[in-house]
Amino acid sequence: MQTPELKHFYISEEQSIYLMAANDARKRRAWMRLCKQQLSKLGYKEFELVGKGAYGFVFAGVNAQGQSHVFKFSRLTLPQHVQDRLEEEAFMLSQVIHPNVPPLIKFEHVGKQGILVMARAPGEDLEQLCLRVGALPVAMVMNIARQLAAILQYLHHGRPLIHGDIKPSNLVYDVKTQHLSLIDWGSAVFAQRDNDGNPVNGNVMDLMSSDQQHTNARMGDVYFIGEEQLNGALSSPRFDEQGIAATLYALASGQASRFGSKVIPATSIGLPVELARTLDGMLSEDPIQRKKAGDYFLRSMAHSHRMYLPQLNTPPVSADIPLWILPRIDEVETVTYSSRKAFLQEHNTDDPIAKMDDLQLEKYYRNFMAGMGDTEKGFIAAVGRLAQYDLVGGLAIHWRENGVFIDSNLALYNPTQKKALTIAVNNMVTLARGIRRIGVFKACFFNARDTLHIERDHEQLPFVVDLEQQLPFEVGDVPSFEARSRLHSYFEDGRDPEENLELPAEIMAELNMINQIHHTGCIIFESLPNHMKIHSYLRLLAPDKEADFRDCLDRILNHIDKIQGIGVSGFMKLPYKNTRKFSHIERKPDNFYPRNPKL
Repeated sequence: MQTPELKHFYISEEQSIYLMAANDARKRRAWMRLCKQQLSKLGYKEFELVGKGAYGFVFAGVNAQGQSHVFKFSRLTLPQHVQDRLEEEAFMLSQVIHPNVPPLIKFEHVGKQGILVMARAPGEDLEQLCLRVGALPVAMVMNIARQLAAILQYLHHGRPLIHGDIKPSNLVYDVKTQHLSLIDWGSAVFAQRDNDGNPVNGNVMDLMSSDQQHTNARMGDVYFIGEEQLNGALSSPRFDEQGIAATLYALASGQASRFGSKVIPATSIGLPVELARTLDGMLSEDPIQRKKAGDYFLRSMAHSHRMYLPQLNTPPVSADIPLWILPRIDEVETVTYSSRKAFLQEHNTDDPIAKMDDLQLEKYYRNFMAGMGDTEKGFIAAVGRLAQYDLVGGLAIHWRENGVFIDSNLALYNPTQKKALTIAVNNMVTLARGIRRIGVFKACFFNARDTLHIERDHEQLPFVVDLEQQLPFEVGDVPSFEARSRLHSYFEDGRDPEENLELPAEIMAELNMINQIHHTGCIIFESLPNHMKIHSYLRLLAPDKEADFRDCLDRILNHIDKIQGIGVSGFMKLPYKNTRKFSHIERKPDNFYPRNPKL
């Protein structure tokens, strides 16, 4: 693998290629071609990019012997001490020899680039499987739980080793063979404490030479790790128990995080009563309860294979708020823009992670979640999950004393996703009902492929739109459930406090004009120093006004050169006022898998 060109491998931005500036997009496409060329020179074929995260990215390829391998590269844009973690990951993986863990093949440096080569796990990662089917069948959840318990028993025997980042996307499941694989060992460490909180060192000299005041734990995905790991406790096998509990809960409920468990407890999602109560205990706020439930989980899984868990005949799930199915025109890459900080951020001066320097925190947590209640975090995660589907439209959720009012327009381009999306939407609505405060939350969903890009050489120059650029829109009929007299206006909720881009009067006048034309959708202006992005999803509901609508949109683009400053400004119009009203709830009622499924 002595190829110097590999040292240039990196991805500069973690976002859709359709949202990148043209030069960045070209660099990324060139980088992808280079990767494929290099892997081809190494004798691999059928290669693909199979994953990317805060620290690196993973390619897969098949060698001449027909073996499927994965190649993990660290990002060269990261500090050297962070890049060195890839070699540490290789060492930790080399310590694990277990049928549920794809083995290390080799680690080597090519120039400055470290490359970790591993066997590829068969199947599909559980995050993608869950997105595709919604909540997983009970028998599959139980099978996954049993294999996770066996992995934990192995890892924690002798000198305990902690994976540190157990979550659905780090678990690969082969539906045909029902085999589970645990991957991505970048957060793995040797435990400092055992299950009872005692030091795990083998002898007194080890104990004296080790640091027992500072945690060696790495930060896993905060959507799934427990409080101890998040708050910097000394590393313990309990960390992995928390990851397993959060993962099983998310898979069984069709959610994207652990944070919904107060409003949607594990006892409400149709699991066998024993597993449901065990997961609730493992996700409890009481550390003693968590410890007892974790011990019971590992014991109980030893005999769980005796359970008879056929798929139940349940009626189709209906959506709590309307979902349209639209004819699919082109490929869709959904992106969401929301007012998450403005409404949900609470002031919290006692931030336990304020001094932690970790990319996972920057990506998932510090930007908007520190200080937020768990149910609010779960709600944010649930909204983000909607963007994983081929979805366009918007939401406006109003919390009031007498209930939760939701204006919405959610249109799906892929009918095969409707069942899974319905579960995701209902979870979001349920979590919204569990939030008690006064306020408004708005979210827009648009297709990144429709984003217009306008570039300039420096900030002193105006943004100039190319003559051939136009804002796209669809033309459709009014849905049968809609009433023209109850439109939700662009300007109804006032200015979003997160928006810091002041638009010129000419553009505001045109927005006011199209606000009078019957349509639904959103338009978002994102102004960067040398790059303007105009995101949009627009659907005209008055076909006889098509010419007027097009003229307004064209005039908006003609005034883009008058925009000054940096920031974002967004506008949304929904076709129906107060689509649904819901009462507040504390938590969903118990709903268990039947003791006798034959009845």
